[in-house]
Amino acid sequence: MKAIIIGAGIGGMSAAAALDQQGIECEIYEAVKEMKPVGAAISVWSNGVKCMNHLGMGKIMDDLGGPMHYMAYLEGFSGEKMTQFSLSPLVEEVGERPCPVSRADLQSRMIDWWGRHRVQFGKRLESVSQNDQGVTATFTDGSTAQGDFMIAADGAHSIARDYLMGHKVERRYAGYVNWNGLVEIDESIAPAEQWTMFVADGKRVSVMPIADNRFYFFFDVPLEKGLPQDRSTVIKDLKGYFEGWAEPVQRLIDVINPDTTNRIEIHDVDPFSPLVKGRVALLGDAGHSTTPDIGQGGGAALEDAVVLGRSFATCKDIEGALLRYNDARLERVKDLVLKARKRCEVTHGFNPDETKAWYEELRNEDGTGILSGLSKTILGGPLG
Repeated sequence: MKAIIIGAGIGGMSAAAALDQQGIECEIYEAVKEMKPVGAAISVWSNGVKCMNHLGMGKIMDDLGGPMHYMAYLEGFSGEKMTQFSLSPLVEEVGERPCPVSRADLQSRMIDWWGRHRVQFGKRLESVSQNDQGVTATFTDGSTAQGDFMIAADGAHSIARDYLMGHKVERRYAGYVNWNGLVEIDESIAPAEQWTMFVADGKRVSVMPIADNRFYFFFDVPLEKGLPQDRSTVIKDLKGYFEGWAEPVQRLIDVINPDTTNRIEIHDVDPFSPLVKGRVALLGDAGHSTTPDIGQGGGAALEDAVVLGRSFATCKDIEGALLRYNDARLERVKDLVLKARKRCEVTHGFNPDETKAWYEELRNEDGTGILSGLSKTILGGPLG
């Protein structure tokens, strides 16, 4: 049995690991000639870390995961503490820590773990066809690949998704722009072991510790889509959007490197079904592209891989195994996409009264409510 895997990102590599555990041969095809991740870092919550452990890649998380032991919200303009609490009760309840990691480092380590020489780069999917015997992938360079089935982890702009749905699936603009990057940890900006968020006026500034004494930072600003962007004006632009905000925010803006700062217009895709068509299955962003507002995009892809492996462990019929995967994932990924969308709306002030009420909740929060929500999301994964 041979699987064609489209995409060598987090989803594709974890799918390969899961299928390999079941003795299934995998050929991996990646569109780009060199991996250049979109986004500087990623928060892999405990459910995703459990999946990495399950797939045999736990050491990668041990090495790359930042020491995020506390969480705090601060009022954006004054810097006043709204709430601050330890994440230890969450770790104790769910049985694993969260690991914010460099996205580039994570993808590189996953590829190296699998074997970089075993990934075929520069293979951009153009079309998909299948019959009762298998699946054929045709790439834009004219080459083809055949396998018994296909796992399409080809990202938010998935070609395989359009094939599966029978039409081009439109992405939905979520209403805000995100700037993100990495800086050296500076405790005059925020504590080194804390995920710190400044919030006000529907905007958000966040710093999160990752390995090697670095903060992953991001700025969220509700903006219309399609505004011009210019790296040379990044600092000036952020100074304008966050004029009057607290001194730590100004320090952060001052130290960022515009050349390594990403600017992303955030999109998602309306939940859809099915995730499978015959011998072709969608995995990761291809099947459930989400906003990053609950930090579960990577975790959901890792969960997909674990469920995919389990499906083949219990069913050796290809189409039957893929249907089991579909049935096990549909409601979970729909819930995550819609939960992230709702959190996006509240965080970014789309209903000002709701956002104002949330700020007031934060001022009265001792961590119990937030940790409960995080725990529910984590424990809803396939590994509990």
